[in-house]
Amino acid sequence: MSPQAGFLLQDQIIPRLKSAVPQAVCCVGSEDPSELVHDSIAFAANMIQNAELAGKRVVQCASSRGARNARSVSAGNIAYYVIQHLKSGRRSTGSSVSDVMATATQLRGRTRLTSLDEVAATDEENGGEIFEFHDVLASGQEDPSTRAARRLDWQSLCSRLAPREHSIIELMSQGKEFTAIARKLRLSVSTVHTARQHLANKILDFMGPQILAEIQHRPRWQQDILATRAKMACREERRH
Repeated sequence: MSPQAGFLLQDQIIPRLKSAVPQAVCCVGSEDPSELVHDSIAFAANMIQNAELAGKRVVQCASSRGARNARSVSAGNIAYYVIQHLKSGRRSTGSSVSDVMATATQLRGRTRLTSLDEVAATDEENGGEIFEFHDVLASGQEDPSTRAARRLDWQSLCSRLAPREHSIIELMSQGKEFTAIARKLRLSVSTVHTARQHLANKILDFMGPQILAEIQHRPRWQQDILATRAKMACREERRH
């Protein structure tokens, strides 16, 4: 962008966009007027750059001397067409009509955005408990990276265990009682108890004493969401 076009953008185009965009362009989804104004400025800058690359000149007024004969575009025309593009659903980041999140797609009625805080269902049998969309869609599982790391650690630990210890772990994971494990492995119940204690010590030595606290923590992404909601709730309380 040339310096002359930059001054026209600052002095002629931006003031027009700031005054016209909030009244002429409807917000779609989570958009707000200030966001649309900033997007229109980026749209205008991109339009000016494309015009100059095409060999056109950006002028203050199209009716100035020699402006009609030269290949030029006025600041008013740029502001006008930027507003028209925004009204049709185009944005500086793109004008897709198939992207679910795109503004043009929503204006054409092909998609609809719903807040994750909206009520999805109500459980009348359990005291009218309310389930929001984020409760229905969210997964309570851990992050895949955490699960993969623990699986690698567990495989490394299992490679150091004796075959009988492998069998005890497998039967315990199936929910078998000590008497059933002892009968299955032809051992005494006290031997199974002792083996379980040895296994617990080996796991603590290998994984670290903090492993019991880590497996009870919520996933990090859930902690971030809960912290954000608590912050927003406190901010809303301070407003009232």
